[in-house]
Amino acid sequence: MALFSLLVAILVERLKLLPSGWQFDSVMTRYQKQFWDSQSLKSAFSVAMAIVLPALLVFVISFLLDGIFFDLLSLLFWVLISIICFSHQSLRGVFKQYIQAACRGDVQACYRYAGELDCSDCLDVVDEQDLGCKVGQTVAWLNYRYYGAVALYLIFLGPVGAILYCTVRFYSEYNSKNKLEMPLVDHLQMLFDWLPSRVFSFGYVLSGQFSEGLSAWRQYGLSVNIDAKTIVTNTAVAAESLPEAGDAPLSVQSTLALLALSKRNFVLLLTLVSVLTIFGVVS
Repeated sequence: MALFSLLVAILVERLKLLPSGWQFDSVMTRYQKQFWDSQSLKSAFSVAMAIVLPALLVFVISFLLDGIFFDLLSLLFWVLISIICFSHQSLRGVFKQYIQAACRGDVQACYRYAGELDCSDCLDVVDEQDLGCKVGQTVAWLNYRYYGAVALYLIFLGPVGAILYCTVRFYSEYNSKNKLEMPLVDHLQMLFDWLPSRVFSFGYVLSGQFSEGLSAWRQYGLSVNIDAKTIVTNTAVAAESLPEAGDAPLSVQSTLALLALSKRNFVLLLTLVSVLTIFGVVS
C-alpha cells in the first residue's frame, strides 16, 4: 500500500488536482483555529494533545477500516492521507515565481521569493551566485521536510506516522512564525527528524558525487547533536554535481543542480520502496 499510495500522491501533487483547502497546512490551520488558541498552547499538555489528536483520529479510522472489502477501504484511506500530506502547491508556486523572476532578470523579486521559501532562515547572501546556492540548499531542505521525511514515515509507520510527523512540523513552523515559545515542539521536531534526516541525506550521497558526499555525511550524520537541516543541506551541497556554464542565470544554476539532485534522491527512495515491497519488507 505504501508504494501505491506514494505514486498516486506524487501524481496528484504534480497535476495540482487537490484543492488548496484540502492540503495539509490548510486543514491544520482550520483545526488550530477551531480547537486551540495561542494561550492554551503554552502548556505542555495542551501542545501534546494538539499534536497527538490528528494522528489518533487517523489511527482509529485505520483500525475501523481494517479488513473491510478486502482492505480496499484501507488502501483508499492510505492514498487519501498520502495525497493530503504531499500536496504543497503554495511552496511550488513560490519556487516557480523565483525561477521566472530569475529568467527575466528581476533580482529584487528573486530575493523576495527566496525569502518566502523558508521564512525560518535569514537570507544572507552577497551576490546572485550566492543566492542561487542558498536557494538550492533551501530546495534540498524543503524536499526532505515536505516529501522525503513524510515518505519515510508513511513507509515504515503508515498514515499515522505521516500525519504525526506533519503535525509536529506544522506546529514547529507555527511556533516559529508566531514566536510563541511553545513547550515540547522544538524537541519533538529534533527527535522526529534525527533518523530520517540521516537516512534521506545518505540518499544524496548515492545520487550525487559519492566521495565528497560521503565525506560530508560522515562528518555531520555521525554526530549525535547536529541538527537535521545542517546534515541535509551540507550533504546535498557536497554531493552536488556542479552545473556547466550555460544560458541559465547565475541565480538559478546552483539551484537547478540541487533540484536535479533532490529529484534523483527521491527516485532512489521510490526504487528502494519498490524493492522492499517485492521482498515483502514493506506492505
